[in-house]
Amino acid sequence: MLSPFALHSRTGAGQARRLLRMASPGVLSFSAGESVKKQARKYVVIGRVQGVGFRFFAENWAHQLGLSGYVKNCADGTVEAYAIGGGAALEEFKARLAEGPRSARVDQVQEFEEQVKGSYRRFVVESDW
Repeated sequence: MLSPFALHSRTGAGQARRLLRMASPGVLSFSAGESVKKQARKYVVIGRVQGVGFRFFAENWAHQLGLSGYVKNCADGTVEAYAIGGGAALEEFKARLAEGPRSARVDQVQEFEEQVKGSYRRFVVESDW
């Protein structure tokens, strides 16, 4: 039974992403008999997170973890990310957001459960507020 992270490390990023893309909509399969129901979370990242490459950092991690959704700057100086994926991938994404890129200073990551929106097929950087 492989986790998405073991899959990534054993197969390489490109092949892992291809395997994740082949999974049926609504369910990500990581190994025979193991499937993960998609969930959605909104994260609000507080700190020095704008003008430091944070959105592109988040986009890169979302792609590596097979998530869909968006990341955007907010008028109040925070960064908002909406992500859809399996629970393990969402936890890893939250951990990466809490680290941020080297030039950022993350003070807090707030997490909110959300409804899964089917309109997001991939993860994108949305324009500012």
